Amino acid sequence: MLLPILVPMLIGMFLALNMGGSGTAPSFSAAFGANLIKKLAIPGLFGIFVFAGAIIAGEKVVLTIGKGLMPARYLTLVVSSIILLSISLSLLIANILGVPQSTSQSTVFAVVGAAAYLDRINYHKIFFEIVPMWLVLPLIGFVLTYIFAWLFQKYFENPTYNDYRTLHRYSVPRLLLIGSGCYVAFSIGSNNVANATGPLVSMLINELNISPEDNQKFRLIMILVTLVIAPLFGIGSSVFGYKVLKAAGKDITHLGPMHASLVSIVTATLLLAASITQGIPTSLVQLNSLAIMAISIKQSGLKNTLKNNTVKRFWLVWVTAPLVSLSITLLLIYIADKAGILFY
Repeated sequence: MLLPILVPMLIGMFLALNMGGSGTAPSFSAAFGANLIKKLAIPGLFGIFVFAGAIIAGEKVVLTIGKGLMPARYLTLVVSSIILLSISLSLLIANILGVPQSTSQSTVFAVVGAAAYLDRINYHKIFFEIVPMWLVLPLIGFVLTYIFAWLFQKYFENPTYNDYRTLHRYSVPRLLLIGSGCYVAFSIGSNNVANATGPLVSMLINELNISPEDNQKFRLIMILVTLVIAPLFGIGSSVFGYKVLKAAGKDITHLGPMHASLVSIVTATLLLAASITQGIPTSLVQLNSLAIMAISIKQSGLKNTLKNNTVKRFWLVWVTAPLVSLSITLLLIYIADKAGILFY
């Protein structure tokens, strides 16, 4: 029994490494782009706060991924392994390209692929709760960031706090920027860790013959799986994080510390709200990147921002990565079904 369980667990660990690389950008790209934090310090801070967010505020999203999109009993060893592998491959491609990618969207598309093949999709959850949130939250983040940047322009663009040669004299802006990055990492823990732990928790529930409705045991297994998965986010940050940090933090626009803090606080708050209120898996990467684009548009104009090659690459990967995840899942599910091992 132990050996088959190790397969999806190892795939889930590999996924966590990839998510650590992708999630580093929305947490610390602003601080890194502002040259206020060394890249070697980022993985440790990122890993600690991701773990805290997953334990403290991640339960509702785990429930959504683990049994909200399709019945938990269908997340067998094989199905869970296929879903996790599909997400991992799509995110690996994005990390190699150096583009921050939504783990939540890749995860939902992968689960939807399996659920569609098995004819067990929770249409209401997907089309009336998750998809609307994906469309609305990034727009809210974009608008709020632009409005606050405009209303408080004299503070955000005050040269006293935006001259990096003298910034070391002012501890508050520096601490605010780094603290907001930690806040983002906590929000990622509350939401994105569930992309790996959700399928694994349901798989273990099935293997141990525990009822998915036994919330106490479900939560206990969730905590145990999180203890394994969440620390790997920090390791993934150290392996994959730098290239993605550079793309988000330096290639779109040069953020001052006050603008960077604004971006982090707005987007992290929106994601955390989605996690603890509705348990909706949501893309902080897109929230963060659109907020950064709002600053870029204010500074450089809409035309120059849209012409930016990094922005173009972001849109391309955002559209294709979830579809890649969906396609891989459908293909592997079909192969497993024909081989007679789908419900193993």
